[in-house]
Amino acid sequence: MRPAPGPHPTGPCYDCRQSRVRVLIDYRPALRARTGVGEWVHSLVAAMAEHASGPDRPELTVFSSSWRDRLRPALPPAVARLDRHIPVRLLNRGWHRLEWPPIEWVAGARFDVVHSPHPLLIPTRSAAQVVTIHDLDFLDHPARAAAEARRDYGRLVRRHAQRAARVVVVSRHTAAEVEARLGVPAGRISLCPNGAPPWTPRARMPAAGHILFVGALAPRKNVGGLLDAYAELLARRPDLPPLVLAGPPGANSGAWLDRCARPPLEGHVHCTGYLDRPALKRCYDEARVLVLPSFHEGFGLPALEAMAAGVPVVASNRGALPEIVGDAGLLIDPADQRALTEAIDRMLTDAALARACAARGVARATRYSWRASAIRLLQTYADAMQSAAKPAA
Repeated sequence: MRPAPGPHPTGPCYDCRQSRVRVLIDYRPALRARTGVGEWVHSLVAAMAEHASGPDRPELTVFSSSWRDRLRPALPPAVARLDRHIPVRLLNRGWHRLEWPPIEWVAGARFDVVHSPHPLLIPTRSAAQVVTIHDLDFLDHPARAAAEARRDYGRLVRRHAQRAARVVVVSRHTAAEVEARLGVPAGRISLCPNGAPPWTPRARMPAAGHILFVGALAPRKNVGGLLDAYAELLARRPDLPPLVLAGPPGANSGAWLDRCARPPLEGHVHCTGYLDRPALKRCYDEARVLVLPSFHEGFGLPALEAMAAGVPVVASNRGALPEIVGDAGLLIDPADQRALTEAIDRMLTDAALARACAARGVARATRYSWRASAIRLLQTYADAMQSAAKPAA
């Protein structure tokens, strides 16, 4: 499988002098909390706006629709905002089930490219359509997906991906899945991974600190398995560092939260909810180890963030995590609680291993750049327009 070149081009491959390309990007995943897809959308828009300067830069517009939440992104002034008072569920039902209304009708403007950060197309009368597929876990495990993904993604994703002018993916693992399972040719797949945050790695490992998990408290993240492993370690070592679960609660997280509030985990596990970027960085700085035992990840942004901060990683050996983490941590089978327990214990007790993993993680994190992915995405838009302009065979 040979996806389109990437993930880290060494120089610009998009000629901004060609034309004033009008691009609309659905910004709704970043409207409330920039986790996962939201961080990807926000950071790439900011990077594209910064890179594509000059009189012929693309016209970037971020789109949002919500009845309650308003669009107030911290983006460069050159990025236009389009905010509509339309309930998210109502608009998505129309877009997914009826492929109506077209974005031109909603926006009152025309665009050359419309980009959905999710697997389903944004309806349009004439623009080139681009979708992003972060992972395909919803195909194999619909019960682990959000309600909208369970309802629409599984039955529509193949048809929408094949119709899209370009399919953007965030890892080589997802690129291979999209080609093999959805039948999308490699030449229409563009690899635009997450970038490492611009953080200065910490100077030394904390003497005390905590064990850290970052992500939504959702079934796919294997939170229950992590709590089982932590409880076993706590029974062995009463002086075990606390466990911090940094992320918003999911629809099915009530049992885990209740467990954390009762012995033996009471007082040892701290649930922070969603953290903004400064607070999240402090959480990484004080961590002894990041544990990400997910059953599946299309990328695994917390692992990259930990690596950039100089935090060693214990992660699952599934999905894209081996691709991202490499030798910067210990990889385990998330279904093997003993392996997870021993890996956490080893990273806490073997100082030489933790330092080596942290150093390798800092080096690996430099391979992932928002600017490089933004350059690649701008080229993807140009390719999508060219592809969409060709007459059907």
